[in-house]
Amino acid sequence: MRTKKREVPVYIMTGFLESGKTSFINDTVHQDYFRINGKTLIINCESGEEEYDEADLRKENTFVYNVEEQEDFNNEVLAELDRKYLPERVIIEFNPLWNMKTFDEVTPPDSWEIIQTIVTVDGSTFQVYRTNMRSLFGEMCKKADLVMINRCTEDMPLGDFRRAIKAANPATDVAFERTDHQMIDLFEDTVPYDLEADPIVIDDIDYGIFYIDLRDNPDRYRGKRVRFRGKLMKSRHFGSSEFVAGRMAMTCCAADTSFIGYVCIGKQAEPFNTGDYVEVTAKVDWKFRKEYRGKGPVLIVESCSACEPPESDMVYFN
Repeated sequence: MRTKKREVPVYIMTGFLESGKTSFINDTVHQDYFRINGKTLIINCESGEEEYDEADLRKENTFVYNVEEQEDFNNEVLAELDRKYLPERVIIEFNPLWNMKTFDEVTPPDSWEIIQTIVTVDGSTFQVYRTNMRSLFGEMCKKADLVMINRCTEDMPLGDFRRAIKAANPATDVAFERTDHQMIDLFEDTVPYDLEADPIVIDDIDYGIFYIDLRDNPDRYRGKRVRFRGKLMKSRHFGSSEFVAGRMAMTCCAADTSFIGYVCIGKQAEPFNTGDYVEVTAKVDWKFRKEYRGKGPVLIVESCSACEPPESDMVYFN
């Protein structure tokens, strides 16, 4: 009988010193939803202020192995740990000073699969680390599936924090936690751009949010002017002054993408061709269009000019 291949999920946790990595892992391992029957192996590559209580962790069938030197984080050590512990789950607390590119140089055991990379950031030191260790910070964000900014207070420029992270990795999720460990919904009542501005300027990283919010909350935008960058698309079914300016969006996974945008009307786009990138300033109206099979957003163009494409053409909805 063929033996079923082991499948070991690997979680990577990184972030600068004292950003709450160990606390996050300790708390998560003790949560009911995270418990498993088999062993959890924590590979600890950094010594911070908080340490693991290994005796307490064994009650959760969790074991800690400390790697003190970067050269010891290698194929042979990981293979030996897999043989020794036979873990059903691996959590790596990674030392960010070793650089995330280390994972491109190491081949973990065949049964291991990295399924999530989380970066923790102390909100009170965000600006300092981003300014003084910009390269390392950028590398962490590029690899991250989730950036958790903790120890946040209401007077911090959380929107600016999010933009800095999204500039490095538009696909990552960004979450905010207050000092009392409660989560902050940054966009519970608003959006990451100024709805009172004239025009409302939509940053490249926020186009996905704008696309959804315009559809769901028309009264926020009706009669207002907006400005954004997008790829121009024309159709033989459109009139000569009609087009769509939008972006490619990842709706589910890398294999599931689609072009999203709204109908624009204005002769200013006539000199441009499908595929050109343009900056559009337009007034929002709501009209019946057969493309919508009813009423929907129609952007009455005031200006349309050529522009450079965004750093990433793909947009996300967070």
